[in-house]
Amino acid sequence: MCVVLNLKTMKIVADTYIPFLKGVLEPYADVVYLDGRAIDRNAVKDADCIIIRTRTKCDAALLEGSKVQLVSCATIGTDHIDIEWCKAHGIQVQNAEGCNANAVANYVFSALYGIASRHSIKLDEGAIGIVGVGNVGKKVEAMARKLGLRVLLNDPPREKAEGPGAFVSLDKLLEEATVVTMHVPLDETTRAMAGQEFFEKIRPGAILINAARGEVVDEAALLRARPKLGGLVLDTWCNEPDVNHNLINQCDIATPHIAGYSYQGKQNGTAMAVRAVARHFGITELMDFFPALEDEALKPAAIDLKDKTLGQIAASIQYNYPIFTDDFLFRSSPDSFEQLRSGYNYRKEFYFE
Repeated sequence: MCVVLNLKTMKIVADTYIPFLKGVLEPYADVVYLDGRAIDRNAVKDADCIIIRTRTKCDAALLEGSKVQLVSCATIGTDHIDIEWCKAHGIQVQNAEGCNANAVANYVFSALYGIASRHSIKLDEGAIGIVGVGNVGKKVEAMARKLGLRVLLNDPPREKAEGPGAFVSLDKLLEEATVVTMHVPLDETTRAMAGQEFFEKIRPGAILINAARGEVVDEAALLRARPKLGGLVLDTWCNEPDVNHNLINQCDIATPHIAGYSYQGKQNGTAMAVRAVARHFGITELMDFFPALEDEALKPAAIDLKDKTLGQIAASIQYNYPIFTDDFLFRSSPDSFEQLRSGYNYRKEFYFE
């Protein structure tokens, strides 16, 4: 729906850490930038629109009695938004679905090949199990197949819609997969899905990767099961930013929720957020907005897989995304979770050819 306002009187409240945004909407509205956690009821009461990340909880406590017509989120997840309440009160919600899917897939394979290289694990002798095959899971699947890996897919909603041919049960995936990577959205069906029963069924020696939401894993159950796992990679945590230091110490790779923090992913997210505002309020000039590339060196890099050994592939991936640097910085200062995220140097993406 397009709602044309007198743009000179329009007010937007935006998270100050959304990149590429400052200066874009100012010709059309009064824009106020705040830390996402500081966007409160008083800040939004006379706003027509808010542009947020996951750090702003959007529910009745924030929005009731406000003028807000649109919540535009520059990230994929919507578990921080009470969508049903917004719908019931005539507030449109738009997220940036799929904006950083490539970035998260890059993260998965940088972590996986980094661990495999360090511990001499032969990935081609096992199988990668992808739990949740939506926007991100599909990218992980495509990259895994490019690498010649055996793939197991678990996604009950897709299986119901498409038939069972391409999918396996979670039990079968856990039994067979030597790598289990989580890419489910957070909702009541997935909250703490990786709990005691999950870890009882997981294959001994499997590598677990969680770059979805921290709450899809029961951290107490994970800690109990840690000796059974061959590797552990966590980018998302329960109770962010107050993360469990003991769990960090149990990880092969631990990072502060930055799996999707690529330059291209942030361009996509901001573009989708701005376009949602443009559509809703009839700002014709911004309907096709996309942030300009600031440096040609930030273009995605191609990794040639032809006739490459595991070590050569691992080296190429690490050259393009040295994930152990992110791990080191986080371990050095785990209480700087938010500062590490807000000050992150967005990496360029890579792809296989």
